[in-house]
Formats: sequence, C-alpha cells, structure tokens
Amino acid sequence: MRRLPLTLLAASLALATGLASAADKATVIPQAAVKTAEQLRDKAMDDNTGYKIVESLTTEIGARIAGGPNDQRARDWAVAKFKELGYDKVYTETVTYPLWERRSEHAEIVAPFPQSLSLIALGYSAGTPKDGLTAEVVKFDSLDALKKADPASVKGKIVYVTVHMERHKDGHDYGIGSGVRVGGPVIAAKMGAAGFLLRSAGTDAHSRTPHTGVTGFRDPKDAIPAAALSNPDADQLDRVLAYGKPVKVKLDLDVGFNGSYTGANVIGEITGKKHPDQVVAIGGHLDSWDPGTGAIDDGAGVAIAMAAGKMIRDLPQRPDRTIRVIAFANEEMGLWGGRAYADKHAADVGKHQLGTESDFGARKIWRMTASVKPSAVGAIEQIAKVIEPIGVAYDAKRPGGGGSDLSQMHGKGMAALTLTQDGTDYFDYHHTANDTLDKIDPKELAQNVAVYAAFSYMAAQADGDFGSAPGAFAKDGASD
Repeated sequence: MRRLPLTLLAASLALATGLASAADKATVIPQAAVKTAEQLRDKAMDDNTGYKIVESLTTEIGARIAGGPNDQRARDWAVAKFKELGYDKVYTETVTYPLWERRSEHAEIVAPFPQSLSLIALGYSAGTPKDGLTAEVVKFDSLDALKKADPASVKGKIVYVTVHMERHKDGHDYGIGSGVRVGGPVIAAKMGAAGFLLRSAGTDAHSRTPHTGVTGFRDPKDAIPAAALSNPDADQLDRVLAYGKPVKVKLDLDVGFNGSYTGANVIGEITGKKHPDQVVAIGGHLDSWDPGTGAIDDGAGVAIAMAAGKMIRDLPQRPDRTIRVIAFANEEMGLWGGRAYADKHAADVGKHQLGTESDFGARKIWRMTASVKPSAVGAIEQIAKVIEPIGVAYDAKRPGGGGSDLSQMHGKGMAALTLTQDGTDYFDYHHTANDTLDKIDPKELAQNVAVYAAFSYMAAQADGDFGSAPGAFAKDGASD
C-alpha cells in the first residue's frame, strides 16, 4: 500500500474531522422560529378552522368506507378543500387494494333460548350461505386459549372469544382487543371453524352498538364469516353459555370480497422557500368505517393536519421547508395508503424532515414522544417547551412512531413524533355508528391544531435535520 505524504495525510484527516463535526452538529430551532411558533400556537387555540373542516367532511360526505360509494366523493372533497385552503400544490397518488363490501348482517341464538343478537361483520369477513350459517358456539376467554385448543373441538363450530377492554388514557387495551379481532378469525379458520365471533373491541360496556374493524384475512379463499357482538350482547351470550347446554347461533352475513379497487392518497403542500424538496409530513386517513360518519376516526385527523398547514400558509413568509399534508387512503383495512406512500417515497426518506399522523380522535393531546437522532434531541426539547403551556408533556423515554399510516415511513427511516390524545373514551365510539361529529369538542380540536401547527413550523425552520435516513430507526421496532 502506497503511503500518503504527511501534508496530504494531515489535510485528509482535517477534512474527515470536519465532516464528522458537521454530521454531529446539534439541530437547533432559531429563536425567531420559536417566537413565530408560539404565535401560531396561541392563534390556533382560538381558531375554528379545524372544526369547520371536519364538519364539512362528515356532513357533505358522511361515511367513507374504502372503495365504497363515497370513496371518490371524499377524494374530490379533499382536493377541493386543499385548494380552498390555499395549498400551493394538490395531487393524488394511486393506491390499489382488495375491495370488500358490506350489504347486511343479522344474527340470532336459535337454541336453547331463541333471541336476536346485535352484531356487525368484520372487514374481510366471508359471507354466509344464502340460508345462513347455523352452528354450535364454542367459547374461549382469550386468544391464547384458542391457540392451545384441540382443533377437533373447534372444527365446524362458531368460535367465540370474549375479552374485555378497559378504559385508559392512552388506550393501551386496544392492543388486546384488536389482537383478538385481527388474529382470532385467522386462527379459527386454520383450525376448521365454520365462523367466528368476538366481544367488540370497545369500552362502551352498556351500549348495544357493536364495533367493526378489520380481520387478518387478505385472500377470499382463506376467509370465514366473522363478526363482533356488542358488549351487552356478548354478556348475554356468556349467560346463555353458562347454563351448560349446547348453544347454537345462526349468522346471516351478506358481505365479502369483490375484486380490487384503485383509490388514492390525496396530498396538499405548502411549498418551502429555502428547501422545497425537504418535507415535514403530517396527515390523517380519509377513509372511515361505514356505520358512523368517521368524525373521530379519522375526519378529525385530516382536519387537524389541513388546518395546521393552512395556519402556516397564512404566515407573512413561507416556511423554509415544505409542509406536506397527506389524507391517506384505506387505513382501516390494512394501512394500504400508508404502505403505498412508504413504498413510493422510500428512496427520498432522507428528505422527510419529521412526521406524524393524527389518528386517535379529537381530545386534547397530552403527551409527545420522539424518535430522532441524538443531536436533534435539543430541538425536540425546544418544541416541547412551546407546546407544554397547552397541556402537552414530553416523555423522553418513549420512542415516537409517526402514527398509523406514517409508521410505515418511519419504518423506512423517517424521524417521527407521536402526539397522543386523551383516549379515555375513544374506544366507546371507535368503529361504531356513534362515531359522529357531536363527539368532537371544537376547543379540544383547536388544541390539536395548535400542537400540529407549532411543531410542524419549528421542524420546517430548524437549522439541521432530525436524522431521517434509510433504516435509521430500526431499533424502535418500526417495520414495513
């Protein structure tokens, strides 16, 4: 190996040291940007733009099941709303996914005590035969109990899993309820079950309104009929089963797969004046389940992000980086819009400055967590100080995940926040006919907009980046 001359070696070392220092330079938000963010925060707290947006969406469009009658209308609404709000650039990116349709559902106990049951079919459920499906019910108190069961005890029967969810501010019991809903039908089908029922993944113990949601089925040939009972009806079925007599239930589910559908993510941008190709990504998902009008899930998230972007757009000067607001397609049945966005933009993940999606209702945000490079933690602390006066605490020990759809981009390496709303009563209404506009308090929604506007602007103005790079945050457990 040929040796370098000492002078050239010294120069090389100096250059390398300089590059390392530049790479490790702390990301800082200039004081002028902090002051502007405080002004944005205070103005947003008294602004009703976000509420007007979600009111418009839920009133003019209503329910927005992916691929359903209102899918195209919702996309047209989003394009028009972005333009009305003054966004510089509005465009769509196609998303293709399996089309699943709900037409009707009914169930009843036929023996030993005949009576109707309040239930709702789950996403990607198979339909029942024209004359319905009647079979004996076999009950399990947990998903683990089902997994350990003898397949012979399940074959040809309707598997029923009953797991209670309790209210929590961070909604953590949903991991249990959704685990049963997503995984239970798949496990039961593989064991030869004829159908699947679960106690709704919800916390409204006294409402006969059942909660829908997606299953783990993706191929029609693997699917069996699957539905969720309202909590009181699950209690009733529990009582009937407690008599120790064989219990038969009849399911009539007119639902099922119907080919594929091509929808789209709808995107609006406030173009950055210094680094237009670098983006702060925020958003919500445009689709909803069909029983309600998708107000808290997730019309609120779309409205929060749209309104935050508009407030930044209305400043005297444009932000240094682009604010990109994404109304994602078909989050409810498998994060299809988030996955499509991450696949399309994986190569430019390094240009995503920071991002998160709002998809946990419209109550006040109370906690912020972050996944950023170590040298950007100081900038996160600056953001935390701006939003602390409106009730948001920074938890430095937890990672940020980017929210539901943008978790996919975080999995590619995007630096991310999680901004957690108070979810104490969120799962009372989630995925039900009660997900309607009256559940949203305009003042609480305004606090969300204030948080999103302040953090987005500060991230856009930062001197330095937050660490986005391919595979940068694999340690957080984010995945594709």
